[in-house]
Amino acid sequence: MDQVASLIQAMLAPGIMISACGLLILGMNNKYSLVVNRIRTLNEEKRKFAKTADTKEFEYFDEMRLKSISMQLQSLYQRLYLVKNAVVCYSAGVAAFVVTSIWIGLGLIMTKTEFINFGILSLIFFVIGMIIVLAGVIFAARESIKGFQIVGFELKADE
Repeated sequence: MDQVASLIQAMLAPGIMISACGLLILGMNNKYSLVVNRIRTLNEEKRKFAKTADTKEFEYFDEMRLKSISMQLQSLYQRLYLVKNAVVCYSAGVAAFVVTSIWIGLGLIMTKTEFINFGILSLIFFVIGMIIVLAGVIFAARESIKGFQIVGFELKADE
């Protein structure tokens, strides 16, 4: 009975990390959708400016707005890239934690094998998963900084 309890405890850590990564992925997917929608909205506004360019002269405000849109679109694409990287890292982390759980389970079943040390393999995959999740957190932090910069572009354009 103690061995079963130990196994359940060992398998809980990767399971908790899988759940945590799922929440992180959910949040980043929400950001991804928001950034994509903002890009589409700005592109639509840019197209409207292009249509009116043939029929009238741009005023100073229109030129500034068009420059702001271009700067925002470039930065939003960079932000989208960071969000994508964060989601990929979190997903790879989930995969590493699933493999960790599999190695823990196999280690219990195959206790007599001398060829593979399942405990070491489990630990290696768990640490790899944690490092990958850390990389995802770094991408997410950089994405937040980029989002703040984009708001600065918007505010400067309105001055």
